[in-house]
Amino acid sequence: MREVMLARGAHKLAADLARVQPGEEVLVVTEYGMASIAERVARAASALGGRVVTAIIPPFRSQGEDFPPGVAAAMREAAVLFMPLAVSMSHTPAVHEARRRGARAVMMSDWTDEMFASPALVETDFAAQAGVVRRLGAILSAGRRFRLTTPRGADLRFESGGRRANELTDIPGPGEIAPVPTIEVNFAPLEGTAEGALVVDASIPFLGVGPLREPITLRVERGFVTKVEGGGEQGKRFREGVAAHNDPNCWNVAEFGIGLNPNATITGRALMDEGVMNTAHVAIGTSRMLGGAVTAAAHYDMVFWEPTLEADGKIVYRGDTILA
Repeated sequence: MREVMLARGAHKLAADLARVQPGEEVLVVTEYGMASIAERVARAASALGGRVVTAIIPPFRSQGEDFPPGVAAAMREAAVLFMPLAVSMSHTPAVHEARRRGARAVMMSDWTDEMFASPALVETDFAAQAGVVRRLGAILSAGRRFRLTTPRGADLRFESGGRRANELTDIPGPGEIAPVPTIEVNFAPLEGTAEGALVVDASIPFLGVGPLREPITLRVERGFVTKVEGGGEQGKRFREGVAAHNDPNCWNVAEFGIGLNPNATITGRALMDEGVMNTAHVAIGTSRMLGGAVTAAAHYDMVFWEPTLEADGKIVYRGDTILA
C-alpha cells in the first residue's frame, strides 16, 4: 500500500506539475543518498513517454558550488529537470542557464519518501491555487513601498524598486521553476532599502536549525542583517552557520515571500515550510535568481507566522487572506 501511495505522488509530480510529454528530454539530477527518490521520479516520467536520463553526482558541500561541467551541459539540453538534492541549488549558474534555454525545473531539495504521500502534494489542487498566486503576484508587482508586521513584534520596511513578483504555482512553464510542494509569491527587495526588525518564530529550515522552539529577532539596517538576538541554541547555530561563510553578502536581505499551499505544514524542510499558509518568509544571501543583484555563498529562508503586509500604505495581505 505504501508503494502505491508513493508511486501516486511521483505520478502527480511528473504528470500534473511537470507535465512531462511523450518524447521530451527529461534529466533527473541527484546524489548518492537520494537515488531511490530519483528512481521514483524517473519511473513516473518514463511511464509518460519522457526520454529519461538520470545523473548521480557526489553531494554538494555548500550552496556556493555549481554542477559538474558534463551535468551542466546535459541540463542545457533538457526540456524538464527534476533535482532531488540535499541542498537547494536553484540559484546556480547551471540551473539559470537551463531555465534560460526553456527548461521546466522541478526542485526537490531535501526531499523524502514521505513527501510523495504528503497532503501538501497529493491533496493540493495546484491548478486552482494558481489563481490565488497570480492575484497576489499582481498586487505585489504593483507595489513599491512595503511594510511587514507580525504580532510577535516584527516591523520591517523595504522597497521593490519596481521588480516583478515571482509567482511559483508549481506548474512551471518553459524557463520557470517549481519548488514542490511549496506554493508562494516572492520578490527580491531593492538592495539597501530594508530597515527594521524581523521576528522569526516558525522555522529556519537550514543549517540544522529547523522548527523554532523560541523566536529569533534580526535587526536590519540598509538592507543587511546587523544583529541576531535570541533563539537559544538554535539562534547560536544560525548565527554561527551564516558567519562561517565569511561572506558579508550572506547577510543581505534577499527575498520576501508568502506561503500559499493550504495543505503544507511546518516540518523543518524548506520546500514544505515556505509554502505554509498564514506564514511569510524572508531570506538572506543570494538574490540574483529572484531578480535581485546580489550573489552570495548561500541563501537561507526564515519562516514566521501571521504576517500583515502593507503596500504603499494600504494593507493588502493579513494572515492567509488577500485584502486588496
